[in-house]
Amino acid sequence: MRIELKVLSPERELLSCQVEQVELPGMLGRFVVQENHAPILSALSAGVIRYRIDGTDRDLPVSSGFVKVKDNVVTACVE
Repeated sequence: MRIELKVLSPERELLSCQVEQVELPGMLGRFVVQENHAPILSALSAGVIRYRIDGTDRDLPVSSGFVKVKDNVVTACVE
């Protein structure tokens, strides 16, 4: 099983894909979300959302936002 990652901006959907893990720039530091992670709601600071597809890490820069993690779905609303 994988994690579904959705990244949205006020203008459009930036990303929607299945990933192995997601590393996010939380307000108190970076944190990693893997399969079956506990539900969480967190503010995001400026930085990079790093996600892994087939063993390859990819980066998406963000300036701020928030993220919700629940039932192997990570939804980030960012600017």
